[in-house]
Amino acid sequence: MSKVTRVLVANRGEIALRIIRACHEEGLEAVAVYSAADRLSPHVRAADLAVEIGPAAPSESYLRIDRLIEAARRTGAEAVHPGYGFLAERAAFAEAVDQAGLIFVGPPAAAIRAMGDKTEARRRMRAAGVPVVPGADAPITDPGEARALADSMGYPVMVKAAAGGGGKGMRVVHAQAEVDAALATAASEALKAFGDASVYLEKFIERPRHVEIQILADASGAAHLGERECSVQRRHQKLLEEAPSTAVSPELRERMGSAAVAAAEAVGYRGAGTCEFLLAADGSFYFLEMNTRIQVEHPVTELVYGVDLVREQLRIAQGLAMRLPSGPPVPNGWSIECRITSEDPANGFLPSTGRLEYLRVPAGPGVRWDSGFEVGNEVTLHYDSMVAKLIVWGADREEALNRMARALDELVVVGIATNQGFQRRLVADPEFRRGAIDIQFLDRRPDLAFAPPDEDLCLAAAIAAALAEEGARHQRKPAVALGADGESTWLRRARHEGLR
Repeated sequence: MSKVTRVLVANRGEIALRIIRACHEEGLEAVAVYSAADRLSPHVRAADLAVEIGPAAPSESYLRIDRLIEAARRTGAEAVHPGYGFLAERAAFAEAVDQAGLIFVGPPAAAIRAMGDKTEARRRMRAAGVPVVPGADAPITDPGEARALADSMGYPVMVKAAAGGGGKGMRVVHAQAEVDAALATAASEALKAFGDASVYLEKFIERPRHVEIQILADASGAAHLGERECSVQRRHQKLLEEAPSTAVSPELRERMGSAAVAAAEAVGYRGAGTCEFLLAADGSFYFLEMNTRIQVEHPVTELVYGVDLVREQLRIAQGLAMRLPSGPPVPNGWSIECRITSEDPANGFLPSTGRLEYLRVPAGPGVRWDSGFEVGNEVTLHYDSMVAKLIVWGADREEALNRMARALDELVVVGIATNQGFQRRLVADPEFRRGAIDIQFLDRRPDLAFAPPDEDLCLAAAIAAALAEEGARHQRKPAVALGADGESTWLRRARHEGLR
C-alpha cells in the first residue's frame, strides 16, 4: 500500500473541482494547477496549494508534462490525478508520472496504450471474447485495400482514427466512390487531433444506441456498475446522458457488464474506466472503445448506484480495495445529466465567449450542479465549451425528466449564449420522453435547435427579472429593458418563478 497525503490535480474547471472535493473527503490535500487565464477559477481557490503552469493555450500549460511533474515535485504531492481530457489518456503521461516516483491515479500505461490504439483494442477484445463491430484489425493506408474491405462488408462503413475518439477522424462512407476522399480527410483530421494519421474501417451500424458500462478494478479484479445511455449526440459529442437505459433489461445489463469486465481484465486494468458499446435494436451489442479515465457523465452512475467513483479512484491508486455494494448492480431510481455548454444551437452550435455576468443555479430536491465557473469568470475559446453539468435524480425516469425540466427553468445564465433552451426542449420532447432514441436522433430532429418566439421572449423575461433582482440588491438599475409586451410577459414569468 502506498501512503498518499497530497494529490496534484492535472486539470482545470469542474473536473478539477470535483477531484479536489473528493481529495478533501478522503482526508487528502489537493494541489491545483492553472494557466494564466484560470487564475481566478473556483478550482484554484478550492485547493490547498496552487501552481501557475503557463499561459492560456493548453499546449503551453495543461499539456506540458514537464511542468506538471515539476509542480508535483515542488509541492510535495505523492500522486497525480489527470481528470479527463488533456493528458488523461496519454500513456506517455502515466509513464512520466511513474518515472518521477509518483503515483498515477489511473490505469497502468500499458492498459492506456492497449486501449488507446483502437485497432490493437479490437484485436484484444476479440481474443477476450468481447463482441466487436466487423471491420479491420489494423490501420489501412492503401485506398484500394480500403475499397475492397468496404465492398466485402457492405455499405455504409465508417473510417475511424486508430489513435483517438470523440468524433475526430471519423467519416461515414455510403458508396465506393466516397472511400478515397473519406480516407484522406479522416487521416488528416486524425493527425491534427492525435498526432497519428492511422485510420481503419469498420461496419457502420445504423441507428444503434450508445450504451456504456462503468468499470472499477483493483488488485483483486474488475467489477461493473451498470450502464449509461449516451445516445443523444451531435457530431459524436454527447449532450445528455442518463442511467439506467430504457433499452437495457437486467439480463442484458449483466451480459454487457460481463463483457466490459472481460475487456478490463484483458489489459490488466486498474481504477475507473468505461467500456462503450453500440447496442442494436435486436439486443446485440458491439465493443466500441474503452475510455481509460473518469468520464464526464460519471455523476449519473454515482447517483443511481451510490458509489463515489472519484474517491474510489483515489483509494485504488493507494492499493486499497474498492468499496462496492455486494451482488449484481441494481439501479436505484433514475439520473439524467445535461451538459450546459457555451454554444448557440440556433446558430449551428457556434461557440459563445464572454464574461459570465449573472448566474442563478438550480437547487432543490435531487438537483446537482457541477461547474468550474462562477460570476465574473471569462468563458474563452481556449478550452472546452462545457460550462457546467446539471444532474438530477428521481425515483423513476418520469420524475427525473420532470425534475430536469424544472431545474432548467430555474437556471439563468447571462453574458454568454448557452444550449439551455435546447436541453429544455429536448427533455420535453414526446419522442425523447418515450425513450425512442439512437445516435442519429438529433440528425432527424434539427427542430430542437430552434426556439419558438414565445420561448425566446420568456427566456429574455427571466433574464431581465433576474438582472432586476440583482440590480435591486446592489441598488443598480436593471441591465436589460424590454418593451411593453415583453414587460407584461416578464411580470407573469417573474411571479411564477418567484423572482419579484
